[in-house]
Amino acid sequence: MSLPEGLLETLKNYLDYTWGDAGSDEKLAGILSRGIAYIDRIAGEKLDYTKEEKPQELLFDYCRYVRDNALNEFKANYLHELIALQVDKGVERYGKPDV
Repeated sequence: MSLPEGLLETLKNYLDYTWGDAGSDEKLAGILSRGIAYIDRIAGEKLDYTKEEKPQELLFDYCRYVRDNALNEFKANYLHELIALQVDKGVERYGKPDV
């Protein structure tokens, strides 16, 4: 999966990574890719993670938890946010006319 332009650098800033090395970048890129796939699956559609909105917030928090080996805690702590995202996107799709 190709990451959106600048997303890795934005995540590194969010996580306070002030250094850069290929190993860390590769690891974070993998976490980002898995996080995007996970949150898109929950939402039922591909989301835009380049804007400072709820999808990016959830993705970066997902990445923070995975980096800290606490993915199960993310799922528990953000369950209400993930359900709200799923419902919001479902309502948006329901309101769109079939073309």
